[in-house]
Amino acid sequence: MFVRLLTFLVRLVVLPLWAPIWLLRRRVPAGAWLHVTVEGRVVDYAQRRVLFSFAPAPTSIHGMERLAEQIAKDPRIRGVLVTIRSFGGGMATATGFRAVLAKIAASGREVVVHLPLGGDTKELYVASAAHRVLVGPQSTLAPLGFASSTRYLKRALDKAGLEPQILSRGAFKSAGETLVRDSMSEPQKEQLGAILDQFYEEVVSALADGRKVDPERARAWVDGAPYRGSAATEAGLVDGVAYEDELPALLGSKEHPARILDAASYVSRQTTTLLPKLRAPSFVAIVAVHGTIRGGVRQAVAMDDRVMATVRLARMNPRVRAVVLHVNSPGGSALASDRMYHELLQLAREKPLVACFSDVAASGGYYVAAAAHHVVAQRTTITGSIGVISARVAADPLMERLGIVTESITRGARARLLDPMHRLSEDETRAIDTEIGGMYDAFVGIVAEGRKRERADIERVAQGRVWTGRDAQTHGLVDELGGLSAALAAARTRARLPDLAPVAVLRAPPWSRIPPLPLPRSAAATEEHLLGRVLGLFGMDLDLFHLLRGRERVLLLSELGRLFS
Repeated sequence: MFVRLLTFLVRLVVLPLWAPIWLLRRRVPAGAWLHVTVEGRVVDYAQRRVLFSFAPAPTSIHGMERLAEQIAKDPRIRGVLVTIRSFGGGMATATGFRAVLAKIAASGREVVVHLPLGGDTKELYVASAAHRVLVGPQSTLAPLGFASSTRYLKRALDKAGLEPQILSRGAFKSAGETLVRDSMSEPQKEQLGAILDQFYEEVVSALADGRKVDPERARAWVDGAPYRGSAATEAGLVDGVAYEDELPALLGSKEHPARILDAASYVSRQTTTLLPKLRAPSFVAIVAVHGTIRGGVRQAVAMDDRVMATVRLARMNPRVRAVVLHVNSPGGSALASDRMYHELLQLAREKPLVACFSDVAASGGYYVAAAAHHVVAQRTTITGSIGVISARVAADPLMERLGIVTESITRGARARLLDPMHRLSEDETRAIDTEIGGMYDAFVGIVAEGRKRERADIERVAQGRVWTGRDAQTHGLVDELGGLSAALAAARTRARLPDLAPVAVLRAPPWSRIPPLPLPRSAAATEEHLLGRVLGLFGMDLDLFHLLRGRERVLLLSELGRLFS
């Protein structure tokens, strides 16, 4: 508060000097164009950059939303030029970005997309929302559609003397089948085919709608790809070819080339206030669960301690009126997922919690969101996969082949249950299978409770089945189709905040531990979840090595997470 007051007083003192500068910075020539460059990663929202980071800043869809809101009320802006050099994001991210371009176009401003390096399916899908699409003269456009290829390792592992042992719950839980099969299972073909069908139809529909052609012609474009720049123009896939330096004349005229301004600078200058607010406002906090879910506090993946610390900070901060849980994760450790879920459940009892699914929010990624009051996903989000798996690769056959003899002295009938070299006996297999069954039942029960549905209803759409966001909404796993803006709107409504209430990304430091809270009397009973009791013996970090050793039961999406994210 002291810093805010000091800033206000300093700004007030220099106001006679600052006001003319502030007005000058807000000046924009009539008929100006705003320029956005997309190169590399595209995200729903931009987090604060690390000091001395040399990595290029990602393009933020939330930033594009702010741009759309600003120019909708600014008649000086004629249009927006978007240069897409490469689009680094999954189909759900592409769907969200395309929706913003369509929103800008619907506001009466012209939208032009330039593809100087050509593009693949996602680049063309996004660009199809524009009024005009221009490409580099010697570039290649390749809207080829979608393909999924999986290598099955069973025969190779047999030859090597390695014996995979996979236990799972859910007929569609395909993670691990590449180790024990030499061809794709029918359930995997069914769910993968359904996803590819929807992705393909999404692209065809977007091309047909954006380019004002019938779906048959759009399919012919896909089947006939790739195209060089001139051929794409002749086919009607794009409107013309151009180098970067030719754009001002194309957007205006040779005599009066267009004035092109940087979009980020424009938004910053137009939204800077003359005087800062004296009182810090209430806000909606964004809490991220990104990457594979594991135990610990490291930054690389969604570590449970760090996420839990962030959730508790949001819970303790009186200025945080609502939380949007942003999930882009294929899942991971069952224990870590359950610990995150428990902390989020406590938050949801005190403040509105809205889950926003990005490219992938499946298995453990769906589990953590079960505490949310409202779930938002793009129609092309990969979600669901409500199932459990345990995997190990026993090396006994390889050891025998190499002439290595293993002798063990044990006390306890199942003392070697976690020995990675040990082939499970029938009794040990039954024990782990029972354990996994308990976890699966707990997972289904948690989702049923969170979605306010009968357990039998969730059981029908569980079974490890992966869904697109569109199908997930049909089956009651998702409440609303949309992106971060829809999730923020839902959070503000539930918290009774104004439409323009601020948003802040909340993230505990990498070294932080969970801040203490006074525990209610019933906390001991609350924390004794079934998963906590069962998995307490196996509280190790999850990585591929531990997964194959069978040291951790996981809620993890199969190869789909890597294919579509």
